[in-house]
Amino acid sequence: MSKTVQVEIYGQRYAITGEAEEGYIREVAQLVDAQIRQVADGMKTATLSRLAVLAALNLAHQLLQAERQSQQLDAAIEARAGNLLASIESQLQPL
Repeated sequence: MSKTVQVEIYGQRYAITGEAEEGYIREVAQLVDAQIRQVADGMKTATLSRLAVLAALNLAHQLLQAERQSQQLDAAIEARAGNLLASIESQLQPL
């Protein structure tokens, strides 16, 4: 069931409609707000749209890094599991 949640991002109020829990929507909005504020701290003047694009780039960068790290961990786990399985199988071989 869709619901609308009022959030504030960088001083602007937005009505967000979606299926997610209200707390999750607020958490996402707080993350976006924090990213925009972080970008704004490093700039003397900028429009909200410019700040939003730069914040989106930062968030996309973080997402891609997390996805790559996850893939690397998955590969390491798969390799380790394969090695363990081979070790177990070699121990189970009849002498």
